[in-house]
Amino acid sequence: MKKIYVFDTTLRDGEQSPGVNLNTQEKVEIALQLEKLRVDRIEAGFPAASPGDLAAVRAVADAVKNASVIGLSRSREQDIDAAREALKDAQDPCLHLFLATSPIHRKYKLRMEKHEVLETAEAAIRYAKKYFSKVEFSPEDAARTELDFLCEVTEMAIRAGATVVNIPDTVGYMTPAQFGNIFKTLREKVPGIETIQLSAHCHDDLGMATANALAAIENGAEQIEGTINGIGERAGNTAIEEVALALETRQDYYQAKTSLVLNEIYRTSRLVSKLTGMVVPGNKAIVGANAFAHESGIHQDGMLKEKTTYEIISPETIGLKESKLVLGKHSGRHAFREKLIDLGYELNEEQLNTAFSKFKDLADKKKDVSDEDIRALIEEKLVTIPETYVLNTIQVSYGNQSVPTATVRIDTIEGEVLEEAALGNGSVDAIYKAIDKATGEEVELGDYAIKSVTQGKDALGEVYVVLQQDDISVQGRGVSTDILEASAKAYIDAINRLIDKRKTPGSGRRDKMSLI
Repeated sequence: MKKIYVFDTTLRDGEQSPGVNLNTQEKVEIALQLEKLRVDRIEAGFPAASPGDLAAVRAVADAVKNASVIGLSRSREQDIDAAREALKDAQDPCLHLFLATSPIHRKYKLRMEKHEVLETAEAAIRYAKKYFSKVEFSPEDAARTELDFLCEVTEMAIRAGATVVNIPDTVGYMTPAQFGNIFKTLREKVPGIETIQLSAHCHDDLGMATANALAAIENGAEQIEGTINGIGERAGNTAIEEVALALETRQDYYQAKTSLVLNEIYRTSRLVSKLTGMVVPGNKAIVGANAFAHESGIHQDGMLKEKTTYEIISPETIGLKESKLVLGKHSGRHAFREKLIDLGYELNEEQLNTAFSKFKDLADKKKDVSDEDIRALIEEKLVTIPETYVLNTIQVSYGNQSVPTATVRIDTIEGEVLEEAALGNGSVDAIYKAIDKATGEEVELGDYAIKSVTQGKDALGEVYVVLQQDDISVQGRGVSTDILEASAKAYIDAINRLIDKRKTPGSGRRDKMSLI
């Protein structure tokens, strides 16, 4: 396997993401985690940019012992001197010099001719070599530079003493075929190319950063540059974790791999996300929340039979414990049954059908259905008492300057539909008075309690009521994402239990069947 070096620029190019501003302590914390991840090279910042950046690069250089620490520098002696000061105590320092080479940059930004670019870059590399044994040179916007001139620049950099020549696709313009051809051409045409490492630095403006980095590897690149989570200028940089896992998963094709400790990837991703404030999208490859989550019933069924049907990477590889079968409206019966078994519920076919139907109803209302949602649903719905009344609909009108009004529609066991409306002191009181009118039951509300079953704004609410009629006392329970609906369900549940107790005096509690 060809070794691919990993140059991490999270602390430099990644920090250039709009809104990101890492302090020295945060940079050191990320750098130490990158060291655990075992990246080969850490670009800690741009020392000449400010005294604060110089101090941060120095702090990283002091802290990191097992990776090369790099400072960025323009092709100016004062920049090189600033980097030299920042990296003076580094175990393995490296200077990263750059100068633009593309026609558009030469004309509008530098206002230089080709020969001036060559002379300036060569002078900077030779000056840097007085103080650094390792110097990387980047012809900025190399991807849009004339290929013949890029060969000339690379040859000059080798002659001047560069140890790495980096080819940046600075604006994410290249296609994989075009970018790969640059490396192929440099390998074929530049004398002495075998004495240095070729590196690829890609941006994701057209969504091709990872593909371009892999194309570079196929055509002779020995180093890739990128960031954790793909953060960086504009649309970001190559996501290091994507390249590493592509090489790991497709070793048969690429015949190359990094030295990264892959099970540190997820932890590193979370740390970078937390300290930069840049949230990782759920659908982000490798480290997104949904990367190892399956909701589709077809996918869940395949996963339960054989994980490789829908997973080409195991979650343990990047440091996660397991895949997630997310229960939602697309989930199938197989996954639902397995979840119930995992929670300790063994149901017969009839019970499973009832529970699955109610689960689907809940899934239409909730984005994600949690374990606690499932427990609440099972405990609420699988009861042995006959349902004399079933809530059909409720409608509540409420305002702080008006009297609450509730309309309820209730189905009876005989198939009759009862509909009544009532006023109340509050929404719940109005609902309960309407239910009393519809059912004709005279009861006293002994207790009413609400609690949240699950987390979040769409959490399930659970309502308990105690109803008393003469010497009979019953408890009812209702669960819903709408607390008024849960209140109505709890009240009707209690009335059903009351009626059942009247029919079978002395029967005692027969609330819930054994599910385990």
